[in-house]
Amino acid sequence: MTRQFRGRRRDSGGAINGCDRQSTRLVERGQFISPSVPDSAQVDVSRNVTPYVEPSKTCGEAAQPLVFANRKFIEELMLRCTRSTLLRTVLRVLLLAVSAADAEHLQSAQIESSTAAPGKSTLLRAVDLSLGESAAVVLSDGKRATIKLVDLKEARDALRDAVRRAKVTVEVNGASTTLISATYHLPTTVAGVRIDCPITRGYYSNTGNDSWGLTKDARFRLWPAEAPMIEPEEFGYPVQQRWFATSTQMANEPTYVDGGERPNVKKIYYHSGEDIGGAEGMVDVVAATDGLVVSCGLQVLDGHRRTKEFDSPVAERYDVVYLLDARGWYYRYSHLQTIDSRIVPGRTIRKGDRIGVLGKEGASGGWTHLHFEIKSRQPSGKWGTQAAYRMLWEAYLRQYRPALVAVARPHHVLWAGEKIVLDGSRSWSATGAIAKYEWRLTDGTSSEGPRFEHGYSRPGAYSEILKVTDAAGNVDYDFTVVQVFDREHPERVTQAIHATYAPSLDLQPGDAVTFQVRSFGPFVGNEVWDFGDGTPPVEVRSDGNIKALAKDGYAKTVHHYEKPGHYLVRVQSTNERGEIATARLQLRIGPEAAAKRGE
Repeated sequence: MTRQFRGRRRDSGGAINGCDRQSTRLVERGQFISPSVPDSAQVDVSRNVTPYVEPSKTCGEAAQPLVFANRKFIEELMLRCTRSTLLRTVLRVLLLAVSAADAEHLQSAQIESSTAAPGKSTLLRAVDLSLGESAAVVLSDGKRATIKLVDLKEARDALRDAVRRAKVTVEVNGASTTLISATYHLPTTVAGVRIDCPITRGYYSNTGNDSWGLTKDARFRLWPAEAPMIEPEEFGYPVQQRWFATSTQMANEPTYVDGGERPNVKKIYYHSGEDIGGAEGMVDVVAATDGLVVSCGLQVLDGHRRTKEFDSPVAERYDVVYLLDARGWYYRYSHLQTIDSRIVPGRTIRKGDRIGVLGKEGASGGWTHLHFEIKSRQPSGKWGTQAAYRMLWEAYLRQYRPALVAVARPHHVLWAGEKIVLDGSRSWSATGAIAKYEWRLTDGTSSEGPRFEHGYSRPGAYSEILKVTDAAGNVDYDFTVVQVFDREHPERVTQAIHATYAPSLDLQPGDAVTFQVRSFGPFVGNEVWDFGDGTPPVEVRSDGNIKALAKDGYAKTVHHYEKPGHYLVRVQSTNERGEIATARLQLRIGPEAAAKRGE
């Protein structure tokens, strides 16, 4: 089902056509975005993340009183002025005004050496537009660009009425182009400008979250045509594992890994940050950028805690770390199994420094992953998510230099009897072209080409294989999850399954590889592994996610590959109705050249 916005909606400032003066000023000042909204679900704060930081180390005495003098004074006035709404409003404005100054004082008062000066500019520019509205944007290189939102269509699924594809038509410097909002799409270059659309208004229609701070119909981010999203030396990949090593949930994708996609649940949690799946307790999480530690577990640096009177994106939780970078962006790292003892509020850490170990703590849903999110001020003036998929993509390519990256994501949901389009066109080759796309499906169907329409007659959780090959013979795989439900019994939950492995980098023949799997929902029998190397199947049994944070929730097994190669791994579980859930992984053993053909 496709919905289209037809009229021109009045924005919060009352403007209908053109670019209102306030938004123009914000854009020309280079106001930008950032991602990191905390999970709203309750957590068990009695659980310990080791090691905890001693209170005496939280923020040295010298790093406190003078740093937040302005903010503290204003906050105290707000607490006292309970009868004057006007005065309280004025004080809130003043709080925003002193934020940048306070951040600067923070940098000079920290325990270790400072990063670049706070309030540093960034390469991207952001603007929010209503349908028919135009804006003039000054890019980071000083050139001007004019953008107009011409059309917006949002395709929704028949199960939950969730937005699955938001398509926007824009004019950039008079040239028309079409953008797809997030869902693993990278920016497009048109008329000398690189542009993307991280969020549209339709994602607000059936959710209880405002992660983005969007008040108009769509948000756009713009860069000079050849510019990266963020300076290369200032951002790194935050997990020490292969790209797409396992399941992910990225911006605007409804959460699904833990079986969260259910036809009878109509309120959608659209993911606003980046969930990077990994093996529990086996993957190091590192700082993506230089930054000041403002939150570690339940300890928050004075002046950064979100309160009723103080607007901040920081909300402490036992498994979470927040960093503040030189731009005033807050970086959130969630679901950590442990936090490194050197992560102390008030301390500056460098890009690549260890933050902790990937886990499934807090409001994780029971699947192991890092929730990575950046929050920054949006064109609306609100805190909102800075979609970081492109940042992660660029950082991984710089650090690991893959020749080829297959992209079959996001996942799909549908009723039995419906069809979907599988799309691998977002795959990438360092040579600039992909020679061959091949789809291999669970039911034995195969097809060539980037896009493939296919129907499903039986409920289950499928994992479909995309294989891409470039002109040099390099091969890469990716997998898309397809969850199929019974229309006659929408209350029946389709089985879900999550599989991981570690280590995932520089594996050699004979190395011990640990595989982990967890089914979500009741299942019969065991989970069955096929390691793709001709060895007999291995059976294990997870807990079915009966208790999300159970330490032994994932079933583990160790396997050794005796020969170099590029292996496809499969694990399956079956529920009481005979519906099969499948998860897939790819492993490279030995030198990359030995696995070049991917056979």
